[in-house]
Amino acid sequence: MLDVHQLDTFVLIGSVVTIIAILAVRVSSRAGLPSLLIYLLMGVALGESGIGIPFEDAELAHSLGFAALAVILAEGGLTTNWRLMRPAVRLGVSMATVGVAISVAVVAVGSHYLLGLPWELALLLGAVTSPTDAAAVFSVLRVVPLPKKLTGALEAESGLNDAPTVVLVTLVSTGAAAEHGVLAVLGIIVYELFAGTALGLAAGFGGAWVMRRAALPSSGLYPLAVLTLAFLGYGAAAAVHASGFAAVYVAALVLGNADLPHRTATRSFAEGLAWLAQIGLFVMLGLLLSPGRIDLEIVGYAIGAGLILTFVARPLSVLVSSVVQPMPWRELGFISWAGLRGAVPIVLTTIPLAEGVTDSTELFDLVFVMVVIYTLLTGPTLPTAARLLKVARRSEPRGLEVEVAPLDRVAADLLQVTISPGSKMHGVEVGELRLPTGASVSMVVRDHETFVPERRTVLRHGDDLLVVTPRRLRWRTEERLRQVSAHGRLAQWLGGRKPRRPS
Repeated sequence: MLDVHQLDTFVLIGSVVTIIAILAVRVSSRAGLPSLLIYLLMGVALGESGIGIPFEDAELAHSLGFAALAVILAEGGLTTNWRLMRPAVRLGVSMATVGVAISVAVVAVGSHYLLGLPWELALLLGAVTSPTDAAAVFSVLRVVPLPKKLTGALEAESGLNDAPTVVLVTLVSTGAAAEHGVLAVLGIIVYELFAGTALGLAAGFGGAWVMRRAALPSSGLYPLAVLTLAFLGYGAAAAVHASGFAAVYVAALVLGNADLPHRTATRSFAEGLAWLAQIGLFVMLGLLLSPGRIDLEIVGYAIGAGLILTFVARPLSVLVSSVVQPMPWRELGFISWAGLRGAVPIVLTTIPLAEGVTDSTELFDLVFVMVVIYTLLTGPTLPTAARLLKVARRSEPRGLEVEVAPLDRVAADLLQVTISPGSKMHGVEVGELRLPTGASVSMVVRDHETFVPERRTVLRHGDDLLVVTPRRLRWRTEERLRQVSAHGRLAQWLGGRKPRRPS
């Protein structure tokens, strides 16, 4: 049991490690290195070969790792724009299912015949290394400007491909796969995916319905409530032996794209929580590693398995998956290179560790080394690969930022609108906004000063507008503001049609 003195020590060490990890993000970005490598090395430095903190509990690592992955997936869903993801969702789902199956098979066969690994170990190696890492992919997509279909495909794949691999690794580790056969395993995977997705949709749409009608007394409760609803999907799925990872991602995706109050605050809160989960996850996995076990044989196996995965399994899986949504070879080439592995493969190796599978320790060490080597290879080279393959687009500044706060007593919403650089709302008069009847600009904040605008007041870059709109007209008001931001004062209503209401 954890006593008070141990708790005090844990708080002290945890605070120091977290602060160092936060500061390390800036160092890693300047050096062009993925932050996960720094966190892993911090964990190794804190472990038996460094400071000497003991940590060998594979079951605890398994539980905490799954919890951290759930938080990371929830943040990924909340911050994903469905409009950007929708054009390539078919390819993303195909890569998360068919692509994973092909990758598992290729890595398993290659590891058995080329590297000489036993079939069970080779199959586990293929399963744990097949999913891309959501945290790594989401972080890269924030830096590398890509077309919508590439971004959507990578986001959909990284958000959904954890679910089938977790099921497969669990079945193989417990011996259930050998006992039930291939068809039964496929049936279990299909059930978990579909049931998890269905429960995620139920939690997302049901939660959005509740949140639109809830009048919470504090704005800080909204982010907490939204994340709780996403984890409700995870818990419900786990209770019926469905995929909790699929449920939490789908639920968060629905909630993140719903018409809810305090969306910006919710996403910021989720992003901070996901950073904390990443730091704790990577440091814990570094603690679990014993550098003394790493020898040339392990390094050789890691390099060989990585070559099979990166240059054979990944390209083949992307190529076959693209049958459902063909793309130019340049884009497929980039998607193939962007299959970043991170914490997910290492976390998945804790399943056979916890189950006591033969050679599971060697599997953990092999995957750990492989992740480090190939993250160093692929992560820093992604911007260069995007330029060489001519798939990168020019980074455009965000034209308009809108935050929403409810005014429940008058059935209205208060929109805080920031006119960012690149917005064509600059130079537009307030009267030229032509907001829906009942909506109005009540205040302008400019250069730290506030004033009530008139119809002839000219808006400028950097202005913050407070717009009051009846709740029933909020989505129309937002759409009109975005039209003016994109096209200027000449922006027209969409051919006389009402804009499509967001889901």
